Amino acid sequence: MADTHEILLDRKGGLAILTINRPQALNALTLANYRRIDPALRDWAADASVHAVLVRGAGDRAFCAGGDVRAVYEAGRGISGDPDLPAVFFREEYELIRRIHHFPKPYIAIIDGITMGGGAGISVNGAHRAATEHTLFAMPETGIGLIPDVGATRFLNRCPGHVGRYLGLTGARVKTADALYCGFATHAMKRASIDAVLDELSREHTSMEDCLRRFAVGPGPAPLAALRPAIDRCFARDSLEAILDALAVESAGGGADAEWAEEARASLLTKSPTSLKLTLRQLTIGRGYDLDAALALEYRLTQHVMAGHDFYEGVRAMLIDRDRKPQWRPAALIEVDDSMIDSYFAPIGDRELRFA
Repeated sequence: MADTHEILLDRKGGLAILTINRPQALNALTLANYRRIDPALRDWAADASVHAVLVRGAGDRAFCAGGDVRAVYEAGRGISGDPDLPAVFFREEYELIRRIHHFPKPYIAIIDGITMGGGAGISVNGAHRAATEHTLFAMPETGIGLIPDVGATRFLNRCPGHVGRYLGLTGARVKTADALYCGFATHAMKRASIDAVLDELSREHTSMEDCLRRFAVGPGPAPLAALRPAIDRCFARDSLEAILDALAVESAGGGADAEWAEEARASLLTKSPTSLKLTLRQLTIGRGYDLDAALALEYRLTQHVMAGHDFYEGVRAMLIDRDRKPQWRPAALIEVDDSMIDSYFAPIGDRELRFA
């Protein structure tokens, strides 16, 4: 499919509409896709006849399942593509995310369906995010040997209590009510209302906030709100080993949250030990970071990760061979010492991501 058909640009009155049209790939974004989106946003920002921008995904399964990490894997492994892609992809992705964050006009992402990784990047960092009853949100990067990026240093730290730590470390999936509770979504609406929202937003002088409020629905109670005391007890610890111990105690206690604790602990034990320790350090030092600082840190970390083992092994196991049996190296948390983690935070000189 031609790149111009993978990112559809349209207008409805004063509303500019961008549709990610890769439903067979759950609308995962390629570098070519980012290179079509970025100039479109520049043009719309400068066009006085455009009063708002809406971004959505084609099909009924996903808004956007992330970035095209398979292409990054193949380039980094020398299988195909530009060998510089592991650097260029993340740089241009993050620059686009920053443009979205600072977009001068009302910007809304309709996060209908699966929204993960890069899909979070182009939605959570924008002004408005409308979830539907089909929304499924996650940051699953520790399961492929990466770290939660695309601004997650900032937006996970803005979740209530230590909920962001829990989500970033485990990659747990959340639905609409929890997406609102965490701030990943600003509004909830029915999928059946999307076309009506587009119609209303296309009219001149329509307030996006008023429109979204009119179509808003109550998603019900947020399960994470009920779990938050247990999450805070376990994930406030300053090491992965202490978090795992706290989860074991919570599980053994037999209380209402015992099953959750057991599942969370089991999930952590499947992730890359290096990614887990990197993520905990990242979220700890990144408290209070603005988006520019978050993206700069994440870029540095991704470039160190690209020079290592676990990302390629994680993508192989989860996306290429799909055996779901990654052989992490190191294989255990105890083998990942502080000096190893320190090395991932070391400056990368002229390759740092800097914003003018």
